[in-house]
Amino acid sequence: MSSLFTPFSALPLRQTRATVSCCSSVSEFICNISPNITLGWGLTSRVVVAGHVSFIKEVAVTEPPTHLQHLLKVLQTRGETIISPGTKQGLIPLAIPLSKDSSGSVTALLRWPTAPPGLDMPVVEVWRSGVRLIARNVDEYIHRILVEEDAQEMSELYIASAEAGEKLYKKGAFAESQIDNLDVGLFPDVLEKKVLRHFDEGDHVSAMVTGEFYTRKDLFPGFGRPFVYYANILQKVGRDSEAKEAAREVASIAQWEDEQIEFIREKVSDEGRFEDLKKGKDPIQVALDVAAFLLDLASIEGTWSESLHHIAKCYEEAGLKDMSNFILYTDDK
Repeated sequence: MSSLFTPFSALPLRQTRATVSCCSSVSEFICNISPNITLGWGLTSRVVVAGHVSFIKEVAVTEPPTHLQHLLKVLQTRGETIISPGTKQGLIPLAIPLSKDSSGSVTALLRWPTAPPGLDMPVVEVWRSGVRLIARNVDEYIHRILVEEDAQEMSELYIASAEAGEKLYKKGAFAESQIDNLDVGLFPDVLEKKVLRHFDEGDHVSAMVTGEFYTRKDLFPGFGRPFVYYANILQKVGRDSEAKEAAREVASIAQWEDEQIEFIREKVSDEGRFEDLKKGKDPIQVALDVAAFLLDLASIEGTWSESLHHIAKCYEEAGLKDMSNFILYTDDK
């Protein structure tokens, strides 16, 4: 596959030294950085952001978040290393890596294959066989980081967020609110903490109400964890039949039994696809379904890399050539 974007190596922003040669494009500009002279934060920041913005536009073929620059600067300021968006080897192929922390955890954006207009790319944590939703979009994640810092009466990250911070959060607002904990906002871990707190207080009704709210399909579209979590809540209070019903809504197959996984393996086989087509199912939808099932199976077996070409072929068959190219792109080409 011909590359749409020239890859570049990870840029550790602290104490970065570089030489910049004349280039005809943003991609070349990034690639021609080599150790020699010190760059100030401003230029280094622009180099890194240009790389991610260019990648999102040219390879992921979608619009980058408005405040991506500020999120990258905040992540770097709190000690994470900004990495190339093309370092996707071994990760879910829908990821656009942003940074890596000292434990090796990668913060990334998730590029949905068929996102409806207006749906932001969520911020996620990714690893070899998993994805965890952190925030629904970049702005909400920046806002949360600044609130948590403000609660500790610190300002380093707020300063790093620059004009985005001023727009998204009023410094001192947490103290003014007189809220006694940080469990606020529409974040998966926050809602789960609220459920646990209700259980600790013996308030099972509030726990179930919060759990049901968690599963609203407009809150975290595309993620199956809310349904798994809600099913566990219902099971905990002895409502097994309702728990099974909630589990049927799960988009991820991480909780499925072996025979169900085998059923999906059959669905993604040539024979399974042919059966769906015989039943009159739209060929494009069949291809998209197979791609989604392959992603789910790979998440269980940790074989995303082995499934790349099959997944990419499905998206190409569905008419999503740009998505197919994005799936196959890695820096090691």
